[in-house]
Amino acid sequence: MLFLIDAIGFVAGLFLVVLLGQHLRLAWRARRYRPPPMQPDAECPPILLQIPLYNEAGSVEGALASALALDWPADRLTIQLLDDSTDETAALAAAAITGLPPGGPLVQQVRRVNRDGFKAGALAEGMQRCDAPLIAILDADFRAPRQWLRQAAAVLAADQGAAFVQFRFEFGNRDQNWMTLGQQFSVDAHFLAEQAGRQVGGDLFQFNGTGAVWRRAAIEAAGGWSADTLAEDLDLTLRSYAAGWHGQLTLEPPLTCEAPADLASWRVQQARWSTGFVQVARKGLPLVWHSNWNLAAKFGTSLLLGLQLGLPCLVLAVAAFVLDGLLRGFGSGHAVLATAAALYAGTSALLITLPPFLRLRRGGIIRYGATLIAIPVLLVFLALANSAGVVTAPFAARHDFVRTPKQGDR
Repeated sequence: MLFLIDAIGFVAGLFLVVLLGQHLRLAWRARRYRPPPMQPDAECPPILLQIPLYNEAGSVEGALASALALDWPADRLTIQLLDDSTDETAALAAAAITGLPPGGPLVQQVRRVNRDGFKAGALAEGMQRCDAPLIAILDADFRAPRQWLRQAAAVLAADQGAAFVQFRFEFGNRDQNWMTLGQQFSVDAHFLAEQAGRQVGGDLFQFNGTGAVWRRAAIEAAGGWSADTLAEDLDLTLRSYAAGWHGQLTLEPPLTCEAPADLASWRVQQARWSTGFVQVARKGLPLVWHSNWNLAAKFGTSLLLGLQLGLPCLVLAVAAFVLDGLLRGFGSGHAVLATAAALYAGTSALLITLPPFLRLRRGGIIRYGATLIAIPVLLVFLALANSAGVVTAPFAARHDFVRTPKQGDR
C-alpha cells in the first residue's frame, strides 16, 4: 500500500514538475518575441466576420455595432451572426439588422434548425454561405479595435504560410473583483509567456477560439471544422499545423472581452476547456507522434495537449503526500519535500507572471502580490472541481457545449 501511494505521488509530482518547467522555458524564450511582419500596402480581400451567438441578448447589439465600426471596405466585408439562440436574442438580432442604414457591409443572421456541432457546426455552416478567403472570428462579448482587420490582413499578406493570426485579449471588467483580477493575471501570462514563447520557438501555439483571423485555405487544408471535441479551436490548430501551416501572434493592440465574475460561471467555462483539451489529446496525440516534427516539437505539443492533466495530478500528489504522512508519520523528509515544492512553485510563478505584469503596467508591487494570491486559490478550486471530469472525459460518449454565462447577458 505504501509503495503504491509513493509511486502515485511520485508520478503525479513529476508530471507537475515537468509541466511547470515547460512553462518556465517558454517564459524565458518569450523575452525574444517580436511582432510579426506586416505588409503595409496589403490589399483588402473579402473578409467574412463570424460572431457565434447562443442566448446572448445582452451582447448581440453591442457585438454588431462593434463589428460595423471596423475599418474595412463595406463591399468586401460580410458579417454573420451565427445565431443558435432559443431566447429573445434572435429577435433582437433581427431587429438590429433591419434597422441598419443602407450602404454598409452585408449582415446575415444565420439560423439553424438545431445546434448540431455547437459552435464548430455554426462556424462551418456560415462558411458555406460565403466564399471570402479570410475569416475573422469574434465571440459576442469581444470588442476589437477599429484597425483590427487591417492589421490582421497585413500580417497574413506578409506571411503566406500563416494559417491564422491570433490577437491578445484582456478583460474590460478585470477590476470587478478578486476573481476577475486573477483571471487577467493568468491570461496575461498565457499570452506574454506561454503563447509568445511558443511563437518564438516555432512551436504550435493555440488559436484561442476568438480574436483571430483565419485563412480559408488553411481551414480547408486541415479538413474543416470538427465538432467531435469541445475544444474545436485547439483541434483545428493542431490539424492545421499537421497540414504544414503555422500561426502568428500579435500582442498589440489587445481586444477586450468580459471575464466570468463568479465561481459558478468560471467553473462552467473551465470545465468545458478541461474536457475539450483531454478530448483533443485523445484524438490528436497519435497525429503528433506520427508527424515529421522534431522530438522537441512533439514533446512540447504533447505537454500542451496534456495541460489539463495537471489538475488531477495536483490532487493525487497532495493526497499521496498527506496519506504517506498519516501512515508513516510526518517527519523531516516531508518537511523538506513540502518546502522544495513550495519554493519551486513559488519561484516559477514569480518568473512566469511578474514580467507580463510589469510589461503591461498592471500596477505596483502591492497589487501584484495581492493578485498573485488569487492564483493558487483558483487553481485549488479548479483541481477539486474539474479533476473528475478530466479523468472521465476520454471515456464519455458525448458532451454538450455549455456556454459561459456572462453578466452582460443579464
